[in-house]
Parts: sequence; C-alpha cells; structure tokens
Amino acid sequence: MKSPRTVLITGASSGLGAALALEYSGPGQLLFLSGRSSERLLGTAQACRALGAEVVTTIVDVGDREATQEWILSSNTARPLDLVIANAGISAGTGGLTEAAGEPEEQVRAIFRTNVDGVLNTVLPALDLMRPRGAGQIAIMSSLAGFRGLPSAPAYCASKAAVKSFGEGLRGAVARAGIEVSVVCPGYVRTPMTDANDFPMPFMIEADAAARIIRRGLSHNQSRIAFPWPMVFAVWLLGALPPALTDGVLARLPSKGTGPG
Repeated sequence: MKSPRTVLITGASSGLGAALALEYSGPGQLLFLSGRSSERLLGTAQACRALGAEVVTTIVDVGDREATQEWILSSNTARPLDLVIANAGISAGTGGLTEAAGEPEEQVRAIFRTNVDGVLNTVLPALDLMRPRGAGQIAIMSSLAGFRGLPSAPAYCASKAAVKSFGEGLRGAVARAGIEVSVVCPGYVRTPMTDANDFPMPFMIEADAAARIIRRGLSHNQSRIAFPWPMVFAVWLLGALPPALTDGVLARLPSKGTGPG
C-alpha cells in the first residue's frame, strides 16, 4: 500500500514504534497508537500532532488478547485501517544471570507473551477486518536475531524467528484476499531496547533512519524488509554455516541485556 491514511501501531511509546508514528504523520493522517507508558505515548502523540496528524492513543498490553482485539475493532470502526504495524516487543537475554543455566522460565514466557502472542493478538483481528473489504496491509516486526538462535538471547531470538516464519507464510496465504503482509527484520537500531546492551553493536542506525527504510519497503510491498545489508549478509552467513563451525564462536559472544520494545 503506497500511501496508507489510517495507521495503527503497537509499541509506539518509544523507540522504533515512535519513529514509525512520526514517519507516518502528516495532514490527513489518522494514527492509532498504543504503548505501555502513558507519559511517553503522550509525547509521541504530541510530536505527531505537531506534524499535522490526528492521533488517538490507548494504553494496551498486547499480551492481553481481549483488550487488544477490542482496541483494534474500535479503531477500525472509527476509520477502516489501511496499515497495521505489529511492533510491540520486549528484549532480554542472559546478561546479569549468575548461573550458566539459560534464561529463567518467567523471562522466557514474558518474552513469548509479548513478542509472539502480542503479534498474533494484533494481526489476527486485523486480518478479520481486512478480508471483507479485500484490502489492507500488515507489517510484522521481527529482527535479524530471528535468523539464528544465539546463546546470549535464546527466547528473544526464538520469538523473532516465530513471527518471521508466521509472517512469511501468512503473506502468501492472504495475498489473494488483497491483503499485503511484510516482515521487518532490523539489525541494531538505537532505541531503549539496545540501550540495555553493553557490548559493541556494529552498523547501528538511528530509529528515524530505520523508520524511513521500513516505510519505503512497505510502500513497495516488500515481502522482507531487512537492514542494514552488512548485518543481513552476516546473519545469512551465520545461518548457512554448519553449527559445528559457529557454536563455539557464538558461545563467547557477550550476553544481551534487558530492555523495552
């Protein structure tokens, strides 16, 4: 969809979600934004309104299926949704753990609740609304971390791999219904999520630059929007090599910290 006028974004209170909200702001634009921090979400909304957009904000936990569905339905009733960006996510890894025993169960389940269930709770109601009119676009936020499981962040990598595969399969499944689906796989983007990491993050880009790349890719209905290209090549190579050659190297990587999506 080249120029969506009604856009719904989860996780818009900060980071890439906030940058995407600003990227889609302008006169005639209606944005439905959700997040977990009312103060930060208000800041995003004010910045979007300054650019001429109409903004409706809601505090929603995307892990809550009923609440998320209700929000999406009410938003679509106000004006049919052209583009839904399932962006909300959380990040955590093995950083700070004292025992080399993987991640705590509570952390693993929390990551899957937001990063996987949250995507399903956003995408599935949106699909039901778009099918009858035969139009609409959905963007699913994955990550280059979804291309290969890393010892430093098993649950995070797995959650991003899950939504990546889901989105790739969904694209073909709903194409005949007139619905466009794209999977977004960023590398390191400067956000509160990456601020939690205390190790080098090569080829990091700013959130506003990432938002421009994503918007351009969505305007061309790209199936996968992966960037920056040096990191894309690196993770492709990592996934292509036999585990016997990569396991030892990956085990020595720094542990991932904990941060919001």
